[in-house]
Amino acid sequence: MPRRCCFVAFRWFAAWALCALPLAGFAQTYPSQPVTLVVSSAAGGIVDTVARLMSVELTRSLKVPVIVEVRAGASGIVATTHVSKAPRDGHTVLFTYTAHVQTPALRRNLPYDPIRDFAPISHIALSPTIIAVQPGFPANTLEEFIALVRTSPGKYSYGTYGNATSAHIAGELLKREARLDMAHVPYKGAAPLVSDLLAGHVPIAFVDTGTPMPHLKLGRLKALVINGTRRSSILTTVPTFLESGYKGFEQYGWIGALFPAGVPADRVKLMSEEMARIVKSPAIQQRLRELNLEPLGSTAEEFAATLSSDLASWSRLVTELGIQEN
Repeated sequence: MPRRCCFVAFRWFAAWALCALPLAGFAQTYPSQPVTLVVSSAAGGIVDTVARLMSVELTRSLKVPVIVEVRAGASGIVATTHVSKAPRDGHTVLFTYTAHVQTPALRRNLPYDPIRDFAPISHIALSPTIIAVQPGFPANTLEEFIALVRTSPGKYSYGTYGNATSAHIAGELLKREARLDMAHVPYKGAAPLVSDLLAGHVPIAFVDTGTPMPHLKLGRLKALVINGTRRSSILTTVPTFLESGYKGFEQYGWIGALFPAGVPADRVKLMSEEMARIVKSPAIQQRLRELNLEPLGSTAEEFAATLSSDLASWSRLVTELGIQEN
């Protein structure tokens, strides 16, 4: 009888151990393989540069290779579609920018939903937009700028780094709010726009802070106003549209990271905390400011709120202003 009891007890214990084993011995650590940061814009651009900066730090902290893969095209749709269909295991990350919440208002029948099909990780950095002009331009404030353009309808044109971009939306919004008559001149990128601004081929540029920054520091260009909810830490003397009496220019350009929807919550939390920690480290803060970006490093929940808010506000502006892709 004792032997029979021992045998039954052994069989019960063995069965329990086999059931428990997947939770212990077979449980996978995360990450268990290389992580890929899929960049949605061109190689060598600011999003790619920041992704590569983050990949070096993440490789050190996560103890697995973190690889950057550029899948540029169609305003980020190529990369975003790819990541939306990726395995939900936390090893594929979308590294993207503001177009993620602007494109839905510009294109119908996208193969993904920008909110529902993604799990936000972290809002990495902000990129404000400025109005830049040559030093001799006869206006030094937004108020003077508006008064000047109003007195000469159709005389002034403004350039941006592309049609249906944040800069284009800001330009058309100012035209509406201040009742200005200015033609839009879209360029294929900020670099050619700034070159033409310096050469005097276009008198006004709505542009990111980074591209013209060397010329701003040397006095070859001047910034009249900047968007956002507060003054920028990289252009502290430049007032915001809000300070100048114009609302609606609070949305920033940004860089952020997202998983495909369905990644386990603990993996989202781990990656979010790691990215936020890296962005908030003094060395990375300095490097991002050298790239003329405002470091952020938000939580996943904070980034989720921003995505929802930005999607609504950009969609409203695109519709109201009649912005269309070429």
